[in-house]
Amino acid sequence: QVQLVESGGGLVQAGGSLRLSCAASGSIFRGNAMGWYRQAPGKEREWVAAVNIFGGTNYSDSVKGRFTISRDNAKNTVYLQMNSLKPEDTAAYYCNALLWRVGWAPKYDSWGQGTQVTVSS
Repeated sequence: QVQLVESGGGLVQAGGSLRLSCAASGSIFRGNAMGWYRQAPGKEREWVAAVNIFGGTNYSDSVKGRFTISRDNAKNTVYLQMNSLKPEDTAAYYCNALLWRVGWAPKYDSWGQGTQVTVSS
């Protein structure tokens, strides 16, 4: 069973920071690269960041240099530290296991409830 629970979103002013967390079931987390995705109103879900089982990371161009993804293998949790937030970062954020370098596509069709990030200008 796919279990993903995202948290940490909120309302923040432009230039501010937030740290998102995603607690995943062991069946999802162990042995998989993990990723963050986001979906803004009226737009398709897009990939944001990825971390593999060795701690290697990759980012979409829109967040590179501002966001940092990490994982805690002991807690089956992946994090997203978001700094220098912009209004265009406003979206619901989701995590999932991810296909490394295969279009950074999500591995599973099931998603958690997401966590809303709203950045005011």
